[in-house]
Amino acid sequence: MMLILLTIGLLALAFAGIAIKIWSRKDGKFAGTCASQNPYLNSGGEACGYCGKLPDEQECRKEASAKSQ
Repeated sequence: MMLILLTIGLLALAFAGIAIKIWSRKDGKFAGTCASQNPYLNSGGEACGYCGKLPDEQECRKEASAKSQ
C-alpha cells in the first residue's frame, strides 16, 4: 500500500511540475519546439512536419501566421 501511495505522490509531483512550467511561460509556449531546430533529429534538412519551417528559418510558421492575424 505504501508503494502505491508513493507512486501516486510522485506522479502528482511530476504533473504539478509540468503545470507550473507551462503556467510560468508566456502564453504557455515553448521555444524551439520544431524538430528542424535539432540537427540530430533532422540530418537531412527537411521542413518541420507540423508547421513547414525550414532549418534555416528562425520563427515557427504557425506562430508567424497567428501574429499576422
